[in-house]
Amino acid sequence: MASALDTDRSAAAAGPGSSVCCSRRGFLQSSVAGVAAGILTGSGAALAVTSAARAQTTMNPEAALHEMMAGNRRFVEGRMTSFNDDLKALKAKTFEKQEPFGAVLSCADSRVPIELIFDQSIGRLFVTRVAGNVASSEIIASLEYGVAVLGTKAIIVMGHANCGAVKASIDAKAVPGQISGLYRYIRPAVDQAGRNLEAATKANARIQAALLRESSPVIADAFKKDQLKVVAAYYDLASGKVSLLD
Repeated sequence: MASALDTDRSAAAAGPGSSVCCSRRGFLQSSVAGVAAGILTGSGAALAVTSAARAQTTMNPEAALHEMMAGNRRFVEGRMTSFNDDLKALKAKTFEKQEPFGAVLSCADSRVPIELIFDQSIGRLFVTRVAGNVASSEIIASLEYGVAVLGTKAIIVMGHANCGAVKASIDAKAVPGQISGLYRYIRPAVDQAGRNLEAATKANARIQAALLRESSPVIADAFKKDQLKVVAAYYDLASGKVSLLD
């Protein structure tokens, strides 16, 4: 039986005009909303942190995204600056709290080191990683925490060249263990883009970004109020360049 999250995935793949979108309200009131409520109302301390979240960084969403892309340009050009930071001072500063200005949902691939790619050091990025960079309930809940509690201003959902998870979803062959559990998340992109690996990977990044913008009450609210940017991107392994897809 298809879950509410699977229904929302179909809606994101089909576009905002699809009738499937009508079921989204039920999902918003259930799994992800429940996790968010638990995070935000679990204690008075959590409420206090939440109320101050948006004051934790002076960056606006546009500036946060610009800083991430500027960091990637430094990475591509081989003039990274994050290694110049005093790590001892950074550890001391971030020991009791974190204030990441940006977040990334990326693949777990070992060739995609997020902090290096965006030239950022300790405490700057809130990173969630899973094979195929899919927006599962657990990933959405984590990113909601980044937005609502930590004050994150921009989220990049990033696919990458030669993604094994997307390729496996295209091939749809028998695999050991629970690996095939990823297929249902990525299959809408394959249905949309066909067997071309790059096209399917980019379609997957767009679909997962759309799910964040539309299926999470916390993220959707911040996005609609222009307090947050959520964009899809594609990372080229050979050049090191991140290209925005939105």
